[in-house]
Amino acid sequence: MKAKRILIAIFSMVVIASMALTACGGNTAGGSGKTKIGLSFSDFATERWKNEEVLMRSLLEEKGYEVISAEANHDVKLQNDQIDNMVSQGVKGLIVVAEDGDAIVTSVDKAADAGVKVIAYDRLIKTSKIAAYLSFDNVEVGRQQALGVMAAIDADNWDVDANGPARVVQLAGSPTDNNATLFTKGQTEILQPYVDSGKIEIVAQQGVENWDAANALKLMENILTAQNNDIDAVVASNDGTALGALQAMKAQGLAGVVPISGQDATADGSNSIVKGELTVSILKDIRNLSPLAIDVMDKLIKGEAVEGMKNFSLAELTVDDTKTGEVPCVFLQVQQVNKGNVYDLVVKSGFQSYDDVYRDIPESERPAKP
Repeated sequence: MKAKRILIAIFSMVVIASMALTACGGNTAGGSGKTKIGLSFSDFATERWKNEEVLMRSLLEEKGYEVISAEANHDVKLQNDQIDNMVSQGVKGLIVVAEDGDAIVTSVDKAADAGVKVIAYDRLIKTSKIAAYLSFDNVEVGRQQALGVMAAIDADNWDVDANGPARVVQLAGSPTDNNATLFTKGQTEILQPYVDSGKIEIVAQQGVENWDAANALKLMENILTAQNNDIDAVVASNDGTALGALQAMKAQGLAGVVPISGQDATADGSNSIVKGELTVSILKDIRNLSPLAIDVMDKLIKGEAVEGMKNFSLAELTVDDTKTGEVPCVFLQVQQVNKGNVYDLVVKSGFQSYDDVYRDIPESERPAKP
């Protein structure tokens, strides 16, 4: 009996030790010995996020990591809770698409303090505790949107005496997304000189909550009513909001008449471009961003240097002088897409499929398949 009690005691100690190791997270993942990486997404309603989740998961698993993923459905509290839960499960790295770059700081700071490497993916998290911020040159996105629209109305040669100033609408992105601030900053850099010279006037400037096309539709309906349909151009900040606005414009016979910008070169946005409705979109080749994120995460986990990383101040990144500290960043370049180059930049490159971009376009008006 004494020997049996000793064996039971030894077995119990082994079980307790195993449970403690798992609870601490260690470097294990369900006993597999794999390091855990968490993926936290604001939503999957936005077309690109689910695609990028699948790609990042695949790339991480190829490198031998275990992946934990969560989607918050635009719920800020839920995203904070999901990140806390991932940390409790022992993740060593987190890639976060933040719903709200301010509110998410609560969980991200706790994760960073626990030694987790946090990457802000394409949306800034407003804390200097993140290990990296990876995105595109979002101020340049705004510049290219405004440049495309101003070129479409030939703003440099706009006849103010005959027509009055060109009447421009700005549809910014979601107020909780710091990228929207940067897009607006870039747009304003281009638009303000035209305002100052009297060539244009901004008749409405509205943010679009959650980047929601339905919200953009309602906002544009209200703007058109308030302006008696008298608008000459729309600078919208992504394809989804632009296509929502175009629904309202189409009802008033303005689609394809009033230039409008977008962003992301989505399948629907590119199709709208070839139909002559959306004037310009901005290609941010996300095929390059996900592999970059995985490469950077792998290097951060291994304590290796990241090529091309540069520190930017939070004040500069947020256009807010009250913000302090610096964030390591890597930014990718962007390209303007219009009817003249959509085939080469979007279709021929394989970013969007030929059939998606040219759907509903008569065969006689389509270019040959690449």
